Amino acid sequence: MISLTIDEKKIEAPDGATVLEAARLAKIDIPTLCHDPRMKPHGACRLCIVDIAGLPRPVTSCTTPATEGMVVTTVSPRLERLRKTTVELLLSDHPNDCMVCIKAGDCTLQELAYKYAIRESRFKGAVRQHNRVDNNPFIMREQDKCVLCGLCVRVCDEVMGVGAIGYANRGFESDICPPFKNELNCEFCGQCVSVCPTGALSAKMWAGQPRLEGVNTTETTCTYCGCGCNLTLHNHGNKIVKITSRSDNHNRGWLCVKGRFGYEFINSPDRLTTPLIRREKGGKLEPASWDEALGLVVAKMSAIKKEHGADAIGGLASARCTNEENYLFQKLMRAGIGTNNVDHCARY
Repeated sequence: MISLTIDEKKIEAPDGATVLEAARLAKIDIPTLCHDPRMKPHGACRLCIVDIAGLPRPVTSCTTPATEGMVVTTVSPRLERLRKTTVELLLSDHPNDCMVCIKAGDCTLQELAYKYAIRESRFKGAVRQHNRVDNNPFIMREQDKCVLCGLCVRVCDEVMGVGAIGYANRGFESDICPPFKNELNCEFCGQCVSVCPTGALSAKMWAGQPRLEGVNTTETTCTYCGCGCNLTLHNHGNKIVKITSRSDNHNRGWLCVKGRFGYEFINSPDRLTTPLIRREKGGKLEPASWDEALGLVVAKMSAIKKEHGADAIGGLASARCTNEENYLFQKLMRAGIGTNNVDHCARY
């Protein structure tokens, strides 16, 4: 552990921590746009600047290692002026359409503009026109809203190892795009969407859905495979409008394309809402209660076991269930029915 002083508070931080990490351990807020603790420090947005005693100019706290005896100032008139200017420069090339933006109320840049009371930018000039619509069913790119924080590029590279997007051009013409500015063509996991601090990246299926008003959240577990990733369901009434994942779970907030975008079946009118059974051999499937359906299953399996033995019965579980559910299923087959004929669908 090392000791340092931040805003006149004595702080204990682990060896190797950055100044930003040390400050957050002490509940000291330093604004950022490009930082995510799940990825390597980047230092692109320059909003996390701090003054360190003995250094002639501010440094980015997310990339500066904390050292023994360091004295740090995170708030001063000069630092706040520099941060406000940075936000103003970002807003000078940013569309002022918060009222209809899909990220309104959940946008880091919007919160920074509110924090620094920026109603209009002092900087006038050319505005980039980078928008395009990709021919894919999942991800919408509105690059006029991109602040070049690099979070999407880094998560695609560092976490997914895909490298589907990167930086192109230089200076004012810099933008983020797929190779050769082709259409986005990747796994569509949506990790880039989940880390974007503005409305530059969003899901096409979220467009036109409620944003915050009347939206409730429910924590649950993804059932597409046995990994058990955390899901946060955003519902408006009885309809799921969005799925996210908290970063404090074992999947660290990362999801696959199915977990993040594969939820429209929930509200499909084609879903079965009641068990169906054949009351007569060769008859039609008819609606039944759960008690009647399960009773029929028990009666049929008991008859088979009595006539042919337990090994005449086999059980197929699902790799989409949780480990706990599959454990209970095999327990039912082995201890309840008395057979080891248990398998599941995880096959190449």
